[in-house]
Amino acid sequence: MAAATALDPRTAPLPGDVRLMHATASALYVLAGIALAALLLNWMVRLPAFALRMIQVEGDVTRNSVSTIRANAAPKLSGNFFTTDLVKGKRAFESVPWVRQAVVKRVWPNRLAVRLEEHRPAAVWGGSDTATDKLVNSYGEVFEANLGDVEDDSLPTLSGPDGSSVHMLAMLNQLRPLFERLDARVAALSLSGRGSWRAELDTGAEVELGRGTDDEVLARTERFIGTLTQVTSRFQRPLEYADLRHHDGYAVRLKGITTVIPTAKERKN
Repeated sequence: MAAATALDPRTAPLPGDVRLMHATASALYVLAGIALAALLLNWMVRLPAFALRMIQVEGDVTRNSVSTIRANAAPKLSGNFFTTDLVKGKRAFESVPWVRQAVVKRVWPNRLAVRLEEHRPAAVWGGSDTATDKLVNSYGEVFEANLGDVEDDSLPTLSGPDGSSVHMLAMLNQLRPLFERLDARVAALSLSGRGSWRAELDTGAEVELGRGTDDEVLARTERFIGTLTQVTSRFQRPLEYADLRHHDGYAVRLKGITTVIPTAKERKN
């Protein structure tokens, strides 16, 4: 007859309720550790050592002094090195006049580094909303600014539908070298709601460029400029007005020359 074997209590499997109790206790220890670590971290990040003590400004600061930029943006910042919102900080610096773009970074342990890019004015904007002074930067973006802060008095004026500034600046840059062949500068360029272009030159002349694709308008303008000197040299009079909207040519008006038939009263005088 086989002898009975006694179970060793050290190797015997634990009952299910005991295993559950152990697992629950382990989970509670882990949760308590996480909570303690969170409390410790929350306490540490609020230490005075991490309060923002300096804002380092780099990049374009020609339009505003560093102190002015800090004074405008700092009141909109909150938190410390760890808790400050960099997205809100970016918006705060970009709200400063003349600032186009700001990149904000943390610098250990209590500083912010800000790199700024300023607007570079390329034209005055004379769009539909003229209640405030607006300029067009070198990217074709419209921004608000005090026109008195602009040193360049020769900036051209762009006038067109809202959202057309990028297209208009590109067209202006293509028209400039064409009119320079006439020793003239584009002082103003307008685009109507129906897509018709009109240029005003610094000589006082006005040129109706008409509608069409950019290539069509530019080709029409180049043909006009290439033949205009034949007309002006013949009459020795400067250009006053030109209309390029004719299909097979253009019409011009020269200063001091009129094709209007005088009335009987004017002939008597």
